[in-house]
Amino acid sequence: MNPEFLSRLQFAFTASFHFIYPPISMGLGLLLVVMGVQYLRTKDPAWRQSSFFWVKIYGLVFAMGIATGVVQEFEFGMNWSEYSRYVGNIFGSLLAAEGIFAFFLEGGFLGLLLFGGKRLGPKMWVTATFLVVFGAHFSALWILMANSWMQTPQGYTIATTQWGQQAFMTQFAEVVFTPSFIPRLLHTWVASWMIGASLVLSVTAYYLLKKKHIEFAKKNFTLALWFFAILAFLQLFVFGAQMAITVTNYQQPKLAAMEGVWESQSCAPMYLVGWVNEAEQTTTGISIPCLLSILSYQNPQAVVTGLEAFPQDTWAPVNVVFQVYHIMIDLGFLFPLIGLMGLFFWWRKRRVFEMRWLLWIFVSTIVLTEVATIAGWWTAETGRQPWIVWNLLRTADAVSPTLTTNQVLISLIMFAILYAILFILFIFLLDHKIKEGPEPPNAVPDGTALPDTFREIFRQPRASAAGEGD
Repeated sequence: MNPEFLSRLQFAFTASFHFIYPPISMGLGLLLVVMGVQYLRTKDPAWRQSSFFWVKIYGLVFAMGIATGVVQEFEFGMNWSEYSRYVGNIFGSLLAAEGIFAFFLEGGFLGLLLFGGKRLGPKMWVTATFLVVFGAHFSALWILMANSWMQTPQGYTIATTQWGQQAFMTQFAEVVFTPSFIPRLLHTWVASWMIGASLVLSVTAYYLLKKKHIEFAKKNFTLALWFFAILAFLQLFVFGAQMAITVTNYQQPKLAAMEGVWESQSCAPMYLVGWVNEAEQTTTGISIPCLLSILSYQNPQAVVTGLEAFPQDTWAPVNVVFQVYHIMIDLGFLFPLIGLMGLFFWWRKRRVFEMRWLLWIFVSTIVLTEVATIAGWWTAETGRQPWIVWNLLRTADAVSPTLTTNQVLISLIMFAILYAILFILFIFLLDHKIKEGPEPPNAVPDGTALPDTFREIFRQPRASAAGEGD
């Protein structure tokens, strides 16, 4: 073990743990907006009830995201000072924009919903919810912009300064619209919306199994089911496929590692499951002939470039990339089937609400979608190795030069203990809120009975004074 390996392990651990929460925020937030609009449209108190229940879950998730995300800001300076020095003028500005333009927007209006929500009328509630969700998506936009620049850097120049060589931004538009940005943004947003839908499916399926809050569960389950099923198909056949094309065009060694392609070949197969023997440079498993060539080049006879065409010191850890990629892709094939099955039995006289085995599958969807999303992130980041910025800066050259093995090891153990405590606390609080359940529909105010203008607020004292005068 050395400081570089331990720093990579520490960042992978802290970032993976943090990455559990932002996708829930974006996906659950989108459904909160839909619930608010549904209440405006139908005046059905069940949707107002749903909004008040899920915003409490959102607040808990948001708090965990903040607690675990701040750590990474310090890691850039402490563990990866050479990286920060080299590309901080570009990466740092994008990261700062996320905090200035997005984080405070989301946090401010979420506070309004959590602590003043019952004083908000339906229209103001929807407006505040929309701004919270917009802030969450805007935050992800800046983070993914920075990460995409690391994957496919452009719009920069390298200059020698008194601190050594540094990258400077030359074209903001090129940095923003780096080739991998839009495909990665859409791919991540859709994955996040699926996670939000799967959380609602999981909780409401649990209620249906326990025969609690039945009407609430049926309405929310149906809404989330339609979202989940449609998004699962879009993710697999549109946004996931577009990401494969982007990797093919700009990161061919990563594509070869993802599918364990050693020699360049036409009609390249795509594996469903398999194993890579890096010592013998072989890949075995169950595969579909020509599918990789079709997905990458839309041509079954297209040649996929193998790893042997690139210097060996630029290869990623092939078997790790292969396995995490196939966890993502196999679950990606499974989700449309789950969604289609749910819609089929919902259409058949709502039988899905009584099918216990199917409801248990939906209870598990939140875990499965989280695993798929984190596996996708591991694919993107591990597949980029040995580069921290693609073809520009190696990970080995980005670590802080003064770090010692003991320093990183002690901090890694500390984070592991702290995050374990945080996760146990999160599960405990989440379980408490779920078991507590939503308030009865008639116990949730719609805001119309409360004064919402200064005239109405100050009218009451004047009327009282007039009465005393009489």
